[in-house]
Amino acid sequence: MALASVLSSDFGEFSYEKCQPVDFIGGFGVGGAGFESAPGESLSFTVRNPLCGEAEDDVERKIQFLHGTTTLAFKFQHGVIVAVDSRATAGAYIASQTVKKVIEINPYLLGTMAGGAADCSFWERLLARQCRIYELRNKERISVAAASKLLANMVYQYKGMGLSMGTMVCGWDKRGPGLYYVDSEGIGYVVTCLL
Repeated sequence: MALASVLSSDFGEFSYEKCQPVDFIGGFGVGGAGFESAPGESLSFTVRNPLCGEAEDDVERKIQFLHGTTTLAFKFQHGVIVAVDSRATAGAYIASQTVKKVIEINPYLLGTMAGGAADCSFWERLLARQCRIYELRNKERISVAAASKLLANMVYQYKGMGLSMGTMVCGWDKRGPGLYYVDSEGIGYVVTCLL
């Protein structure tokens, strides 16, 4: 209720009963999820708009949670180009300006980081270890598709447990360039756009 007292002083008519649950929209490529609750269960971040006149009495506005990172990968005939930003933030605090958001899985595979740095780093390092084991057992490099499927299967076991990760697995194998996206729900997407 501390937030309610802060909002009531800043926004005039803050009514807890008129609040609706926040709809969080993922900003790092990981799909959004709506959190629903019954009135009285938890505090909502929806507030009445004090700038509206009496005619628009029921108009409310939602606080926008703006966050995210920029990771780009382009697949073309001769390979894959990966570009990422280097800023790490924790809310409004800029933790670092020089984070390496491209992780080398092996000399032919790269993974990008978007989401929680610890989650991305852990799962991509685990993927690197599993790819090395695959190479030692099979005496050949793992394909980009197999590596992304391996990552998706590992992450899927932890679905719904609060992982925050959106990563692109990209690289080169005997079939040519490959580019796949894996999110924290363990869902893998094939990127088929060619530029």
